Amino acid sequence: MSSSPSDSSSAPAASASDTPARRHLLPGWARGFGAQVIYGLIVGLIFGFIARSLEPENWLSAILDWVGSTYVQLLKVMVPALVFAAVVTSVAKLREVTNAAKLALSTIWWFMITAFFSVLAGILVGVVMKPGLGAGVSADSAAEPSTVGSWMGFVNSIVPGNILGLSAKATDAGSISLSFNVLQILVVSLALGTAAVKAGKAAEPFLSFTESFLKVVQVVLWWIIRLAPIGTGALIGNAVATYGWEALGSLGKFVLAIYIGLAIVLLIVYPVILALHGLSPVGFYRRVWPVTSLGFITRSSMGVMPVTQRVSEQTLGVPSSYASFAIPLGATTKMDGCASVYPAVAALFVAQFFGVDLSPVDYLLIIVVSVIGSAATAGTTGAVVMLTLTLSTLGLPLAGAGLLLAIEPIIDMGRTATNVTGQALVAAVVSRRAGILDQDVWDRGERVDTALAQRS
Repeated sequence: MSSSPSDSSSAPAASASDTPARRHLLPGWARGFGAQVIYGLIVGLIFGFIARSLEPENWLSAILDWVGSTYVQLLKVMVPALVFAAVVTSVAKLREVTNAAKLALSTIWWFMITAFFSVLAGILVGVVMKPGLGAGVSADSAAEPSTVGSWMGFVNSIVPGNILGLSAKATDAGSISLSFNVLQILVVSLALGTAAVKAGKAAEPFLSFTESFLKVVQVVLWWIIRLAPIGTGALIGNAVATYGWEALGSLGKFVLAIYIGLAIVLLIVYPVILALHGLSPVGFYRRVWPVTSLGFITRSSMGVMPVTQRVSEQTLGVPSSYASFAIPLGATTKMDGCASVYPAVAALFVAQFFGVDLSPVDYLLIIVVSVIGSAATAGTTGAVVMLTLTLSTLGLPLAGAGLLLAIEPIIDMGRTATNVTGQALVAAVVSRRAGILDQDVWDRGERVDTALAQRS
């Protein structure tokens, strides 16, 4: 069957008129990247409840676990390269920013300020709710965790063992497991970036290569990030299938206390700080939603770091030269959820559970450890490490940390979401205070989805 000339000429016209109608069946906000992540979460929840209704070891749970863990692994695989290239490049670019040293100190200062108010929120919730009193958890489950935090551990972990920040250890299966210490990579990168600046013209080829390498890494990471709707759906589905409501059990009061503390930080502390600097809290959270949601699902500040930096630059108006310094630093040392709210509530839980009365000095120690403890645990990572550091400083039983291990994945989701949101917030606030925030980007109110959809 052949088409007449009139048919062939009319077809494009019909297609052209139909395309806009199809393209606008949904509003803009419902078609973008953030909406796709939400759709993925909904589908993941449905699959999770279906898997939960099946036998303990079923094909659907196995698929959700594999897809979710693979996505997180992909997010992390390029992180060492990203940190190295971003930090070296940013150190070089900081020469273009007025008062670079002052900017760096201001960043650390605001890390501490937000950590201070976050730990106060944790203490307030722990004192009011008393999650350790009447807890149904058995004392038999108390056991010291395998990893314990210490101040000497921080000193040892910050000194690079090699230029790659690479460490290896033997597993129980007899194989060798390789891992990167991101804090050590950060230290090495800062040193090399500073040395390159001092070397002057001779280091220009190195800096040009590093900047070009950074662009390539960002493109690859963006390919991975675009898989977020699938990855987040699998992760939330696996969480539901694995833990369900039963995991809360007798520790439900503690979980509630943690999330109330995190909510105070996210809905009161952060909005107040933003408002005091003339930044709309609603606008901030609308822009930073992909960061918060991915942090909640992936439970990895480092895995979300590429998204945090991209959102900070393209929707919050943080200059690239500063964002590439502040965001990697924040991803390793800025943890309001893991290092402030959680250890405060958990330490009060342990004290109440074992009947130990805390003095005003003990509360002061909780604040001090939380404010400076994020960096102290960055080399070994993990909120459990931070908790044991707090417990040992207060003289509380380290075995108390074992009481909380059962619900660790559940509360880690909220903690990480708070961590990454705070990292973006500090970058925006410091930029605003230094007068380097791109007000045009902020005022345009570009949707996060539009900015993220742009190719690198």
